[in-house]
Amino acid sequence: MNESPRRAGFVAVIGAPNAGKSTLVNRLTGTKVSIVSPKVQTTRTRVLGIRAVGQTQIAFVDTPGLFRPRRRLDRAMIAAAWGGAGEADRLLLLVDAAAADEDEDTRAIVARLKEMGRRDVILALNKVDIAAKPKLLALADRLNRTEIFSDVLMISAETGDGVDDLLALLAERMPEGPWLFPEDQVSDMPERMLAAEITREQLYLQLQQELPYKATVETESWQERDDGSVRIEQIIYVEREGQRSIVLGKGGAKIKSIGQAARTELARLLERQVHLFLFVKVREKWEEDPERYRAMGLDFDV
Repeated sequence: MNESPRRAGFVAVIGAPNAGKSTLVNRLTGTKVSIVSPKVQTTRTRVLGIRAVGQTQIAFVDTPGLFRPRRRLDRAMIAAAWGGAGEADRLLLLVDAAAADEDEDTRAIVARLKEMGRRDVILALNKVDIAAKPKLLALADRLNRTEIFSDVLMISAETGDGVDDLLALLAERMPEGPWLFPEDQVSDMPERMLAAEITREQLYLQLQQELPYKATVETESWQERDDGSVRIEQIIYVEREGQRSIVLGKGGAKIKSIGQAARTELARLLERQVHLFLFVKVREKWEEDPERYRAMGLDFDV
């Protein structure tokens, strides 16, 4: 009996901010490759997660949320998102079905896809576990009438409802060909960048509205130790001294809490002991520093 041919390809997950793209990519890949927080625009650059489904290998590109850019950082993130979309074998548009209506960002994305002449985009309506059914069906009908979607699925990235069906569909749509990555690889993100992203996630989760978008994290050093553990030193850059005080917290309590949570998560992901040391530095207008963009994998000149 002949074995089915191998398939491999890229799927770019696009959508408006907070549609649930990072949550979905983490569930599709079966591991954490992208950080998640209640804030919009948590993902800043292209994140690649890899999943094998039978004889098929799918590389998922979690892109920054597509919205109307206002700052240089916004423009760089949008360029990264559409760049990832342009290189993909399939596009997966994720829409928040629990929202009141299609937001302006989603309408702009659909318009651009139509301009690109796409007729093969897969639409996934997310958060169906909390969406009102009449509204959900009306939304599906409106979007389907744009004639750019080859398939429409209803899922919940949070609970996993419908995600297996989506994964199976995507596997069917991948082109025949050899696998693009080693069988045991789950992401192409360097460990140093992953470590920085995990710490940045804790900044978002623990500081809530106190530090919106005014911080970035870079892994300064990575030292492999003889006992198999790793020593990681990271710098958290903020723009003002007042922001530094927020990150440190009273008596250093907040930075200690952030470090403990990030260390625990990293130890779980890396499957070894992690010694994490965090430092906070003030760097005014870091968003205008080309070096910071290179560290995030973004193009400064867009």
